[in-house]
Amino acid sequence: MSELASLEADVLASVEAAADEAALETVRVAALGKKGSISALLATLGKMAPDERKTQGAAINALKDKVTEALAARKVILKEAALEARLVAETVDVTLPVRVTPLEAGRIHPITQVMDELAAIFADLGFSIAEGPDIESDDYNFTKLNFPPDHPAREMHDTFFLMPDAKGERKVLRTHTSPVQVRTMLTQKPPIRVICPGRTYRCDSDQTHTPMFHQVEGLVIDKQANLGHLKWVLEEFCKAFFEVSDVKMRFRPSFFPFTEPSMEVDIQCSRKGGEIRFGEGDDWLEILGCGMVHPNVLRNCGLDPDVYQGFAWGMGIDRIAMLKYGMPDLRAFFEADVRWLTHYGFRPLDMPSLIGGLSS
Repeated sequence: MSELASLEADVLASVEAAADEAALETVRVAALGKKGSISALLATLGKMAPDERKTQGAAINALKDKVTEALAARKVILKEAALEARLVAETVDVTLPVRVTPLEAGRIHPITQVMDELAAIFADLGFSIAEGPDIESDDYNFTKLNFPPDHPAREMHDTFFLMPDAKGERKVLRTHTSPVQVRTMLTQKPPIRVICPGRTYRCDSDQTHTPMFHQVEGLVIDKQANLGHLKWVLEEFCKAFFEVSDVKMRFRPSFFPFTEPSMEVDIQCSRKGGEIRFGEGDDWLEILGCGMVHPNVLRNCGLDPDVYQGFAWGMGIDRIAMLKYGMPDLRAFFEADVRWLTHYGFRPLDMPSLIGGLSS
């Protein structure tokens, strides 16, 4: 094999063997650089005879062109391979995960859920829902409910008073939903069977009290309503709401200006392991107040107490929600913490019903 053929084979083999562009550049310099093997052959042409220079010059330049083409072709291949390797190594997933739908991410606030549970229970018992304004007159909030002027019982409610209006009357943020009962008795004829859920306001704040909270009150007015009916309604409510087959209740004498007699109601419970369970145990927990509607309240609302009588009760919606679902602090209900709502909230389609289960 001639010297040129041997050199060509060596250089092309080196080009083919180059693993990357840096190695290929080393091969190029070794062949075509100033001191490269092919460049050294070109330097010898000046010492040759004219005929030999013509023949060898053409052969050496042909070799140079061939090596240059091989280097260019190999460089393209190595550049594509390097790009492919880089793309594999630097892969970034730019796709977004599937967004959670509102039905999956959204949550119903426990207060809203409990209000729906109350509506389902009492609708089954034949009650309708009555509503009224949050800002009330002193007459509806106190006077018509048998609170005499300057009576100490008014101070029990820690009332928020608004600035006097043009007539000098000071409206109040209602301290209970009892004004809704007054409005119902003034506008409807007996028999009356309503519950009155809604927001109420008192100047108080701690772990179990907030300046704004929720109450539900119930009212029954007809000619035969009595304490036996009241006891049955409350027992049926507690069994349905706490989802137990049986409850024991005790009624203790108390005082409310708008009922006579007045009672506070305790429900049997167990506190073992720091968990409150109803329908079992030897302990008791107060959950509501109730009584027979005071005759003065009936008169103030245009009803004859010699013809009609009735009973009423009231309880804190926030409180019974805490008891049922194990929430330790009332203030968290109103802090708008999405983490708390995600934990304690209910799915939008978890509509309570007595058939399917209130909280199932």
